[in-house]
Amino acid sequence: MAKTSKFGLGKGLDALLPSDGDENDGMSAVRVGHAVTKYGEDAVVSLPLEKIRPNPNQPRKFFDEEALNELSASIKEHGVIQPVIVEESDGGYIIIAGERRYRAASVAGLKEIPAIIRSYSEEKRVEVALIENVQRADLNPIEEAIAYKSLMNITGKSQDEIAAKVGKNRSTVANALRLLRLPSMIQRSLEKGEITSGHARALLAIPDVASQERAFNEIIARGLSVREAEKIAARTEKPAKSASPVRHLPKQRDPHLVALEEEMIEKLGAKVRIDGDFGKGVIRIEYYSMEDLDRLYELIVS
Repeated sequence: MAKTSKFGLGKGLDALLPSDGDENDGMSAVRVGHAVTKYGEDAVVSLPLEKIRPNPNQPRKFFDEEALNELSASIKEHGVIQPVIVEESDGGYIIIAGERRYRAASVAGLKEIPAIIRSYSEEKRVEVALIENVQRADLNPIEEAIAYKSLMNITGKSQDEIAAKVGKNRSTVANALRLLRLPSMIQRSLEKGEITSGHARALLAIPDVASQERAFNEIIARGLSVREAEKIAARTEKPAKSASPVRHLPKQRDPHLVALEEEMIEKLGAKVRIDGDFGKGVIRIEYYSMEDLDRLYELIVS
């Protein structure tokens, strides 16, 4: 039978989601079976793990094994600090938020876990799961894009409305959704972390799927950087002309300047070119849509 208990922290979704760092930092542990009645305004109950199952619509599909083991070790020592959020379903419970805690508790050998039981509409269920993962930056780029798409399909809301709902800039949502246009083999590689979002955006600039896949294979085989991937994309998108180049750049560039350029590419997620030296020069940042310009504006100004 579920045991109620008392645990007084704040209200709302922010109170239910851990902040930066380990989920067990800076708070007293909620140990299963100990006295607890409230978590903010929500009753906390102790539920058997065997009665709980993951949410099939959970945006997050990949769980880092090393990080999961670290959390499991922390739970063994300190207990589960924050309750998972579940919903009753088919005689048991389905996880709405906190699947990572649930998995780590299982690895730690716990039989029960503190939980808050709630009831959600399908829209709210997807929204809560998405916000929990996005706020922690737990999702890989494809998982996040699929989650935005699912929320749009369920709610019928636009990209702008979804961005406002999850607290993201509209260009962030738009650029995430663009990744779903890539071939499945490239999406899988992005999910596994074999390439970055910067590589993926470079590949999106290539007009046809066959050329995208050829460029992708070259990136993987040669372990190319984002900057090198962009050069391949530019070469594929715009074949070299026989005319002589408009400008002549030095054959050898300062490696520190190249490294700085690479950092800017990763940070801005855009094509960046630094022409000049550390004394004087020009920084060229490319964009391809109003949304892209808006995204860059927000990054630079903020």
